[in-house]
Amino acid sequence: MSSSLEAIATLPWVEKYRPKSLDEIIDQEDVVNSLKNILKTKAVPHMLFAGPPGVGKTATAHAFARDLFGERYIEDGHFMEINASDERGIQTIREKVKMFARQIPMGGLGFKILLLDESDQLTDDAQHAFRRVMEQYSATCRFILAANYSNRIIEPIQSRCAVFRFRPLLKNDIIKHLRNIAEKEGLEIDDQALEVIYDFSEGDMRKAINTLQASASISRKIDEKVVYQVMGYVSRGEVRKILELALSGKFKEMRDEVRKLLYVQGIMPTDLISAIYRELFYLNLPEEDKLDLLDLLGEVDYRISEGGTPEVQLMAFLARVAAKGKGSK
Repeated sequence: MSSSLEAIATLPWVEKYRPKSLDEIIDQEDVVNSLKNILKTKAVPHMLFAGPPGVGKTATAHAFARDLFGERYIEDGHFMEINASDERGIQTIREKVKMFARQIPMGGLGFKILLLDESDQLTDDAQHAFRRVMEQYSATCRFILAANYSNRIIEPIQSRCAVFRFRPLLKNDIIKHLRNIAEKEGLEIDDQALEVIYDFSEGDMRKAINTLQASASISRKIDEKVVYQVMGYVSRGEVRKILELALSGKFKEMRDEVRKLLYVQGIMPTDLISAIYRELFYLNLPEEDKLDLLDLLGEVDYRISEGGTPEVQLMAFLARVAAKGKGSK
């Protein structure tokens, strides 16, 4: 497996399959159409790309710059990317950002583009400094800010930007893209594995591609079991078995299954709680009982996060499931 992991490490699929132009951006038609209109006029404003992670904000910024400046948009010094989550202080704004923005571009359109990724991670002081940089160097540099939470960007910056809202990606389009990657990489992947990857990624394309790549490091034939193995998560079948044992009143067998997951497989208690949450909706119980169990599961999650013993808290919850099962009978 080590050789496979080395090969995977040298081949980041997120970068390899990043869209090369605006035409390849998925599920963001409104944003893409607006950016294409900007390309026609070459009147590029400061822009704020807002939306959940993994929906194409950074990829769209790169695709826009490539369509605007050409294939060598980075090599020719027309584009620079800074991740604000790594360097979120005012010093970054004063040094890196200001240094890039103040340099007069050679040729091209007379301005450059700086992408400030995860800009909502900047401190307030850094944002106020950045606002002044935007004002001072707007003639030579256009700024694209990408943020998961646009409300964390101060109003003076938002008012200086054209705001583009990115929507979550559709399930069918994510699965279709994963199939295309699997085909190009010579992988065999079944429908259930794709469903599991989508469920774990929660609409984050970057996370979905990374999960697929990690699964490929274990096996070229990917099924549900491989995905669960690489993610370190418990399968739905195992969680369902525990809940069914609880409903049947088989408390010892249920305890053994929980201990196997926690101490043999090394499943994180929080991951087990998340898996239980997903399965609760499918139990053969009245809706009122499900609501009570969901409320209790939230309390168990909080207690574990505050230092409660995971096994004790989980067993207490499953005891309540057993009581609900007995009551429904």
